[in-house]
Amino acid sequence: MSEAVINGLAGACGGIIAQLITFPLQTVNTRQQTERDPRKEKKSVGTVAQMYQVVKHEGWDRLYGGLAPSLVGTAASQGVYYYFYQIFRNKAEATALERKRKGVGDGSVGMLSSLMVAALSGCVNVLLTNPIWVVVTRMQTYTKKSRPNQTKSLSSEELILDAVEPPPFGTIHAIQEVYGEAGVFGFWKGVFPTLIMVSNPSMQFMLHETLLKRLKKQRKNNGEVTALEIFLLGALAKLGATVVTYPLLVVKSRLQAKQLTGGDKRHQYRGTYDAILKMIRYEGFYGFYKGMGTKIVQSVLAAAVLFMVKEELVRGSRWLLMKGATGSVKSKPQ
Repeated sequence: MSEAVINGLAGACGGIIAQLITFPLQTVNTRQQTERDPRKEKKSVGTVAQMYQVVKHEGWDRLYGGLAPSLVGTAASQGVYYYFYQIFRNKAEATALERKRKGVGDGSVGMLSSLMVAALSGCVNVLLTNPIWVVVTRMQTYTKKSRPNQTKSLSSEELILDAVEPPPFGTIHAIQEVYGEAGVFGFWKGVFPTLIMVSNPSMQFMLHETLLKRLKKQRKNNGEVTALEIFLLGALAKLGATVVTYPLLVVKSRLQAKQLTGGDKRHQYRGTYDAILKMIRYEGFYGFYKGMGTKIVQSVLAAAVLFMVKEELVRGSRWLLMKGATGSVKSKPQ
């Protein structure tokens, strides 16, 4: 099994576990980013309180709205990203060694090369998986409206209609909604800011690898790094990347959420540029940082878990492969 496949599968497994742990935080954060009602903004509450309100008024299931396509998206995204990352990384390392033979460099992949490898992997990932995340955003921002208590003023026919529970908003409904609004191209809404946001994982992996390399150099004989240390390095790398690129994430969520077709024109976006201009004009720069506290907690925790699980799975896979190879050599007849 190649290194690219091992890293791809390990990344997918790590991403799924991280997603399961942090998904309620992600749902609340997406709602915070796409909130455009100034009356609700004035009554804004903390993350935990908002989670409680969702559970109280809409049920536990709304905290996990979009979980199924999100898990598919996470597995696909992490698998695609790590697979192509390892392929591009191998080519970068081969190029660095070739340059060393020619007397240029020390044979190691530099910071700029690491950044380019991560960026290329991220672009491939975004173009292939953006439709999944459009559907996930729709499901996360769908609000189950609670009906007011007006039973005394309703007729018997209206009472019957009022008692009928609306069908759940599932993956098929979200797909139909997106397609009905903008056709096939609707599934690539927000792709431009998302492509720019490739800089987030690029910065994250560049920081992570730089910190990991320095930590290993401090150890005798390039000693092993513990799972806890990888967890902390992953958290630190994600924190730095998230703070820098968060405004792009807010713009992306606004574009992928259901567009308001009537009423206030200030909240209707024709594209990335239009969304940025309207947010600056009507909400100020504060609008670009809505829910950042929640996102930092969610993304840092998710990235830390992902890095830790991935590294442990890669390490375990290599150990099993080496053990299998050693066993086959020992059992080979002389």
